Amino acid sequence: MRNILLIFSLMILVGCSSIPSNINDDKIFFAFDSAEISEASAENLTEQSLYMKKNPEKNITLEGHCDERGSVEYNLALGALRAGNAAQTLIKEGIEPERLKTISYGKEKPQYLGTGEEVWAKNRNVTTKVDE
Repeated sequence: MRNILLIFSLMILVGCSSIPSNINDDKIFFAFDSAEISEASAENLTEQSLYMKKNPEKNITLEGHCDERGSVEYNLALGALRAGNAAQTLIKEGIEPERLKTISYGKEKPQYLGTGEEVWAKNRNVTTKVDE
């Protein structure tokens, strides 16, 4: 009976979310001056956790990024908090902590060049890198 319930639970979980074939370069985005995981980001991280469960040999690095505003030190701390919050969400989804690394680039490694809210919004992210 327990096995039937487990299989049924997994079928429901898979039916609600699709398992991506690759999560390298997946991004979750943040509001200005925030490290809070949004509902859309939580859904993305749930899909990433399904990938991780399907590929138990894979490890990832979560890279925290910020926009160009604020001091170097502040943005390094904010990027670390963003990456850490993403990691905690994956851990709550059942991913082993030893499979996750975090790093903060703050504003020092922008992924999108330019200035203004459109560019800033893109640079406020955590990018998932599948370790090779």
